[in-house]
Amino acid sequence: MPVNSAKPSIAVLGSGSWGTALASLIARNGHPTTIWGRDAAQVAAIARTHENPRYLPGIPLPESLAASTDLAATVAGADLVLAVTPSHAFTETLHALAPHRRAGAGVAWATKGFEPGSGRFLHEVAAEALGADVPLAVVTGPSFAKEVAQGLPTAVTVHSDDEAFAQSVAGSLHGPTFRAYTGNDMLGAELGGAMKNVLAVATGVADGMQLGLNARAGLITRGLNEMLRLNLALGGKAETLMGLAGLGDLVLTCTGDLSRNRRLGLALGRGQSIAEAVAAIGQVVESVQTADEVMRLAERHGIELPISALVREVLHGTITPVEGLKMLLAREQKPEFPEGLL
Repeated sequence: MPVNSAKPSIAVLGSGSWGTALASLIARNGHPTTIWGRDAAQVAAIARTHENPRYLPGIPLPESLAASTDLAATVAGADLVLAVTPSHAFTETLHALAPHRRAGAGVAWATKGFEPGSGRFLHEVAAEALGADVPLAVVTGPSFAKEVAQGLPTAVTVHSDDEAFAQSVAGSLHGPTFRAYTGNDMLGAELGGAMKNVLAVATGVADGMQLGLNARAGLITRGLNEMLRLNLALGGKAETLMGLAGLGDLVLTCTGDLSRNRRLGLALGRGQSIAEAVAAIGQVVESVQTADEVMRLAERHGIELPISALVREVLHGTITPVEGLKMLLAREQKPEFPEGLL
């Protein structure tokens, strides 16, 4: 689709696989789109060859997609800013864009995880960095970057306290093979997007140990139970986690080998060290830091999360996957659902 100057112009911050896939999608939907990245060589390659050779090799990007290393100019020219950086760079990126944001321009993000160290939700970080009057939204759901870039069918959800802004963000993404739904539970949506990375390690470990499909299904289902219980304690909506932001993303990440967190678990289950596994993946693996933040939240609210707790211990090397499995299977019998969960 040719660029339509009547459509909002969009800045996508982050030129990794997910940022590139979303920028490509938005550009194909006819929006004037610029992708920003720190790596000058990578940005130059996107601009010159219309391909991201490092993260999405062989997948053509639309010729209308502009690329820049100038954050100030990229943000200043945008009606909507979409941040797609790793969670460890999220706070820095928002503080950097804040002085250049056009008046009235909302900020959305497709980053999953928590702020490292503080454990804050990203919508809390964004509100503090940008101010209470800036429309905010989170884009989340089951979505491998490679498949989105290839134009394969995908569904996500956009959550915001501002219904009109959620619709605007969803409208920029929605297209012939990409469905974007909306909701208003940013906390629940962000919790689902973060916790599924931890639980994907657990199912990856089980599959790496060749424990079978029954074990995988049991871990996914009991993992969803952990998400629901922590979400309830934090004040999120149960239905959010029964949708794309929770169940959808959990199933994809726990079963799809494009998931970095699942591949980390597979490697650990096969006996590799954490350092070897992370090095082999070659991209940021969010689950190591996210497991710590999930368990800090759980402990603060007195919520027992046995699968997430054991994943944290395995990732820190304090127990082996085999020891973690034995500890999980040795737990006492109990009712499947606590009172008031659903």
